[in-house]
Amino acid sequence: MSRVSRRRFLGFGAGAAGLAACTTTIDPLAGNRPPYPGTVSFLHGVASGDPLSERVILWTRVTPDTDDSASAIPVSVLVARDAALSDIVSQGMSTATAGSDFTVKVDMDGLEPSTEYFYQFTAQTSAGDVTSPVGRTKTLAASGTAPVKFAIVSCSNYPFGYFNVYEAVARQDDLDAVIHLGDYIYEYGVDGYGGSQGQALGRNHEPPLEIVTLGDYRMRHAQYKRDPKLQAAHAAAPWLCTWDDHESTNNSYRTGAENHQPETEGNWTDRKQAAVQAYLEWMPVRDPAASRALGGIYRKFDFGDVATVFCLESRLTGRSDEIAWGAELAGVAPDEIPARAADVMERVNAPARTMLGQVQERWLDDGLKASSRAGKTWQVLANQVIMATVKPPNMMQALSEEQRAAQSGYVAGMIPFSQLGLPFNLDAWDGFPAARERLYKSAETAGARLVTFTGDTHTAWANTLHDASGNVRGVELGCTSVTSPGMGKYVKDIPNLGALFAEANEDVDWYDPNGNGYTLVTLTADRVVGEFYKVSTIAETAYTAEKVASFVTRRDDDGMTALAKG
Repeated sequence: MSRVSRRRFLGFGAGAAGLAACTTTIDPLAGNRPPYPGTVSFLHGVASGDPLSERVILWTRVTPDTDDSASAIPVSVLVARDAALSDIVSQGMSTATAGSDFTVKVDMDGLEPSTEYFYQFTAQTSAGDVTSPVGRTKTLAASGTAPVKFAIVSCSNYPFGYFNVYEAVARQDDLDAVIHLGDYIYEYGVDGYGGSQGQALGRNHEPPLEIVTLGDYRMRHAQYKRDPKLQAAHAAAPWLCTWDDHESTNNSYRTGAENHQPETEGNWTDRKQAAVQAYLEWMPVRDPAASRALGGIYRKFDFGDVATVFCLESRLTGRSDEIAWGAELAGVAPDEIPARAADVMERVNAPARTMLGQVQERWLDDGLKASSRAGKTWQVLANQVIMATVKPPNMMQALSEEQRAAQSGYVAGMIPFSQLGLPFNLDAWDGFPAARERLYKSAETAGARLVTFTGDTHTAWANTLHDASGNVRGVELGCTSVTSPGMGKYVKDIPNLGALFAEANEDVDWYDPNGNGYTLVTLTADRVVGEFYKVSTIAETAYTAEKVASFVTRRDDDGMTALAKG
């Protein structure tokens, strides 16, 4: 990723330089290119992301009227202090080409800290200029303790329902950033996860088959970005994004994935490369340094003296191979399950297992120490999967015979397993306990006040994190999903399921397995408040949104308090 400077690009004269997405090189002739001879449109809105105190990524996609791979569309972008775009402070030029799927990504600098800006792209054609919608963005504070407000979202499976949650987020008019924790897209075809709901709503995935190639991933991103409610959320505030597994494929790790079959879907590295390239083209993120491993998008952001946000990458660069109970216990006789489970847990507990990889662990350790030394109050992890230690409640004891009989599928299988007192989601940090303890030790050594944001489970969590010795090491706010169904969708006639999980786990203060929504988090120099919002429906475009819970942690001398109801 290269930079566009206000000083260099005031005006659009000869010698201006430009840039597009990660696969497009700088075009020093962008300002001199002839207008595009055809017609174009901005079908995918605008977006901004990865803000710093003096710069921000600005993104759009220009759709030409033909698929001509030789097309080069001159595109200008301007930044102003007002929504009417009359007080212009910065301008730049770029070129949209097939090499980056006609996406444009500009790293606009020369901006002022803690300032709201508005921006717009213009494509130059022989028939005249075509303008994009206007977006709002905001730079980070360079210092100070002004409150910081985030909307936390994750898990937006297009076929499962309308993106009402994104529209509700867009209506928050004072956000410093939206933080997306992954599963922005899903890889399945029309006959896969969510397919039947998509058929009923007329929201079928494009292309219709599971995505594997670069062209597939690009088309899927394009489909999601055409959604007007998602476009509204992107236009409302800058985003900090990280991926989870479905941006590539289900339960992915460094060397493979549960939902990748090499015999029919080719080499995993090729698929991973395609997924990463499409993501970097279509998302408002700053490209990782070329020296990093493929997919190394972990990065950090300082919000004044209030917080440092560390966006983690926990799938493609360092995660050890998957261990999953379903595969491990398949075909095992009931009386042999305890012994088999003990063998599995011995592997799960191996010190060599890693979620982030050694390079990223060192980066995070250094970052936590630097943030604490610099006097930042909170050290925030934008993290994909649940960090808390979680085991299911003993359903043989907690449920009635009628409740147990009502369960089916995955939930029915959890009933006998729940008697073992073991973590059930090994795709989360529970599958990497040694790595989790290293992270906790790193936070302790750094004197960090650890606040973890988490997605993935399609359910809402308020957790107080304890290390293996029982010491409080931080808190976790787990957001539910935009559309993907959570455990409450599959559990029958257990209205107190959330309370049962809280009672069974020291880390869990509150758990809500139902509904779709987002978490609004406000950080100040003294406290962090997480407010959990739900929308009334995702089956219709009309909906209401309401706050269903609130939790708070407070600064406590050199540490922080456990979560309490807000």
